[in-house]
Amino acid sequence: MMRLSLRASLLMAPLAGLFFCSASFAAGAPQDLIRQGEYLSKASDCEVCHTAPGGTTFAGGLAFKTPFGVIYSSNITPDKSTGIGRWTEQQFSNALKHGIRADGKNLYPAMPYTSYSKLTDADIHAMYAYFMSIQGVNHNPPENEMGFPYNQRLALKGWNLINFHYKPFEDDPQQSAEWNRGKYVATALGHCEECHTPRNLAMGLSNKAYAGAMVDGWEAFNISSDKVSGIGNWSHDDLMQYLRTGALPGKATTGGGMADVISHSLRFLTPEDMSALATYIKSVPAQQTSSRNRSAAGQDAQSNITQDVRGMPIDDASPSGAVLYNGNCASCHGTAGQGIGENRYYPSLSQNSVVGSDKPNNLVQVILHGIDRENGAGDHIVMPGFGDNLTDAQIATLTNYVRNQYGNGGDNVDGAAVKTLRDNNVTVIPGYLLIAGGGVGALIVIALVVYFRRRGKLRQIS
Repeated sequence: MMRLSLRASLLMAPLAGLFFCSASFAAGAPQDLIRQGEYLSKASDCEVCHTAPGGTTFAGGLAFKTPFGVIYSSNITPDKSTGIGRWTEQQFSNALKHGIRADGKNLYPAMPYTSYSKLTDADIHAMYAYFMSIQGVNHNPPENEMGFPYNQRLALKGWNLINFHYKPFEDDPQQSAEWNRGKYVATALGHCEECHTPRNLAMGLSNKAYAGAMVDGWEAFNISSDKVSGIGNWSHDDLMQYLRTGALPGKATTGGGMADVISHSLRFLTPEDMSALATYIKSVPAQQTSSRNRSAAGQDAQSNITQDVRGMPIDDASPSGAVLYNGNCASCHGTAGQGIGENRYYPSLSQNSVVGSDKPNNLVQVILHGIDRENGAGDHIVMPGFGDNLTDAQIATLTNYVRNQYGNGGDNVDGAAVKTLRDNNVTVIPGYLLIAGGGVGALIVIALVVYFRRRGKLRQIS
């Protein structure tokens, strides 16, 4: 039997304490604290990003395609070898508030620490208790696919210097308690800006908060209070209904990433937090953009689909938009796009901001991938995708038909654009451009320093 010396035992004691501290913490944490942490983890939408398709919840592996390469989410279960089981609460807090891993290296900002930095210590304490109480999963997510210099985490210190300025959340004494709670839910827990605010060249958040952005080929709409570009015409109750169900008959339905957020996060909010969130979002300063998406629903049907296709020869190689709509959409959405069922369970297309939007992206995505979400009542809302049955050209034809028939027209989309959205292609910025840009910037700074020093010397001589 191997024996350890007293000195070796003393040296290993702190390591053993660190190894078992999370387990003992979780075992001793009050159930109320764990339940609060679970609620906060849902409000923070942790599950969506840290669960790969078909994977185990929180075990990581979801791919994020960025202009700098592919980033995979980490395992945040308390497994001690592949997850966060050995993390102390302080290390957990450092990751959320400062984007620093347990080993001291910087996290990529795909993890929204720029928003989580506003979380209170009490909420982080509860979340830590919850994550240390769940079942650990031994799973190593894939390695990030990033070339030089993006794979150098040291460079993230420079990114943080430009784009991240740590500032704890503070209540605004000029606003109500509900408004302040809503701001906390939106900016700290829900991190709404991370998707709905445009990015600058360095992929940091711009100053046009909630003005809308493109995320994975979907348009995250302008949700500011602008009445033309945003949701200024939505009532408080409209917004609450949409956030809890993903559907607002006569105005909007949701799919893609927002459907995931509603299914795994927003529908679990308490009525008080949901009302507070709606109160804050309704107050967000208006950001006028060229988009008319969230204020424009669409138009009544321009013709009767039954009459359109009657007697029409069917060209299987290149079917018309009317034929494609009649064969794939009319049975659920109606021959006039009016929707079918109680409360328009199958939504209207003529009163739908996705169809009425000036950009075709979200409509293409819905036709490609369908819709799969759960609402606040736990109902499973499903629309099949047609990406496996229709070609890129056919989906383009169908999209253009629906937009012209029930929407507000706009530029037509072609098969090439559909293929780009289908493949979710993201152009990676070549690393040499970043290096060259940094070199040029350094030369400019050096030149300016030399210029002003020489100028100073000349003044001294004169």
